[in-house]
Amino acid sequence: MSELVVDAKGLTKNFGPKRAVDTLNLKIERGTIYGLIGPNGSGKTTAMRMLTGLLTPTEGTADVLGIRIPQKAESLKRRIGYMTQTFSHYRDLTVVENLRFAADIYGLSRRNKKQRIDDLLAQYALQDLTSQLAGSLSGGQRQRLALAAAVVHKPDLLFLDEPTSAVDPESRRNFWEQLFDLVDTGVTMIVSTHFMDEAERCHKIAILDKGRKRADGAPQTLMKDIKASVVEIEGPGLREAKHALDALKEIQSVAQIGARLRVLVNAAISDPISIVGGATNFSADTSFELVKPNLEDVFVMATKGDAA
Repeated sequence: MSELVVDAKGLTKNFGPKRAVDTLNLKIERGTIYGLIGPNGSGKTTAMRMLTGLLTPTEGTADVLGIRIPQKAESLKRRIGYMTQTFSHYRDLTVVENLRFAADIYGLSRRNKKQRIDDLLAQYALQDLTSQLAGSLSGGQRQRLALAAAVVHKPDLLFLDEPTSAVDPESRRNFWEQLFDLVDTGVTMIVSTHFMDEAERCHKIAILDKGRKRADGAPQTLMKDIKASVVEIEGPGLREAKHALDALKEIQSVAQIGARLRVLVNAAISDPISIVGGATNFSADTSFELVKPNLEDVFVMATKGDAA
């Protein structure tokens, strides 16, 4: 069996009367990227902060890198890296000064610090930016600096909280290639994201909603096992058709994507195209196609309360 880096049982966090995370169970294997996806307020960041030891759970426990939290959270901090949602480094320091500061925080020796920073500047294409103030960097440059600072001490486990929310698609793609380079060295990652294409890059994901885990597993497995059929409609009168379909109890979700409607039909319906086609008076040139589910379909089903 693969070694478990995270084994969380019944992890719960209350903020007064509000339950932000509700009896969360997670098993995360070494050398994988594990994604946490869910709507705003679903508990992703709270769960990550409990696993880092920054928040004490109201109930439950977790073993992270073999260390029991919250009891021994302090000894965990030098073995993990944490990249926050917003750029959290000093904007009035240069790139290299920020890296030196991060290295000092983690106790790198003078000799090791210089070599490690030189390596990171090269690895993350920051050599030409060493003297530039962090506050003047572009979004993609800040992202690379933040990742370099998070891994300066070579952590075994890296937490990334919506790390690509403020960068362009090309920067996002390059960033994920850098993450897989780290995985190749044995680093394990927990990533929260709103982007379904990013979630598909993860080895496994958990979908959270209202603090509870609604589904988990490999993205391809979740898409294969979804309890819905997916029908796409192309033709005129799509808004009228959407309103008619929304009224049917057999329909789980209807969304317009450009010139098409994407309809999720209850898996118990043996002929989903007939149900969809009978919803309203479609014109003769309307087409109906049964298509494969995607991860967004899984997300919609899971956050509606239906098990994916």
